[in-house]
Amino acid sequence: MVISRRQLLQSAIMGGGLVSLGSLYSKVSAKSSSVIIPPLPLVPDLQHNFNPLILSREFDYGTVKKEKGLTVREFQLTANSQTIQLNSAISFVSWNVNNRIPAPTLRAKQGDILRIFFNNEDGHSHTLHFHGIHGSEMDGVTPIKRGENFIYEFEAKPFGVHLYHCHIPPVTRHVSKGLYGVLIIDPPKPRPPADEIVLVMGGYDINNDDKNELYAFNGIPNFFRDYPIPIYQHQLIRLYILNMIEFDSATTFHIHGNMFRVYPTGMTLTPSYTSDVITMGVAERHILEFTYDYLGKFMFHPHQDYIAEHGCMGNFQVVSR
Repeated sequence: MVISRRQLLQSAIMGGGLVSLGSLYSKVSAKSSSVIIPPLPLVPDLQHNFNPLILSREFDYGTVKKEKGLTVREFQLTANSQTIQLNSAISFVSWNVNNRIPAPTLRAKQGDILRIFFNNEDGHSHTLHFHGIHGSEMDGVTPIKRGENFIYEFEAKPFGVHLYHCHIPPVTRHVSKGLYGVLIIDPPKPRPPADEIVLVMGGYDINNDDKNELYAFNGIPNFFRDYPIPIYQHQLIRLYILNMIEFDSATTFHIHGNMFRVYPTGMTLTPSYTSDVITMGVAERHILEFTYDYLGKFMFHPHQDYIAEHGCMGNFQVVSR
């Protein structure tokens, strides 16, 4: 299922036609028949090897094995360089994982064994540092040079929304170039069914002055402004939100026309509070849950106008089932 899905997604990206993928997501991503994923809008001119719309609902569960009674999930991650088109005028040489920004969203259940095969094909040394609990030998601070590889292996714990990123100094540069991703560890008892979406906020320093000139959700500035994320009216949305904007000490996230329930760092099964705006430092992340009662287009963005107006702007398109 995972292999055929991945192949189909790649074919869809190359062909540019994404409308028919709704039924695929319904079968693969939904946790129950009551959760239905809307068809994705057509992206007529995809100038990248990745589509932020697909990244928003794509979860990599790895190749699953059983060893000594334990569930082992194996993942293949490769660091490399890729030029991406941030807008019609600006291209950017990114350092990334698996030719996408953010890196694959890895997903497991608490107690699983994670085995990550990391291969560095880039011209710079890189590592993968995973947030969570693990031994020092798996902490991802020892450089992996070009052409070398390393196997990270540790138990998935604790449950929550975590992240991983390169930890080679200057870490700010390596992260701002695109070397970061989300690690979701599900609790032993699954959360209620929901339409699950991943949004990662990032920044781009395009002239190497240690300031961001452009910002983005899931890699490409203003992508979700031009291609809104479709969601169904009255259906629970579970949003995994991560702030990876370097050079700005903190940013906010706000949705229009609604409120969300906040599960800090995803490490609780009950919400801590309700709001329509949340403040996050770099590497901070949460689960936000909400349901839209009204049809139409609703913005989401940081409440720092400069960040929003320079690419970190998107829309939810609420449609009827």
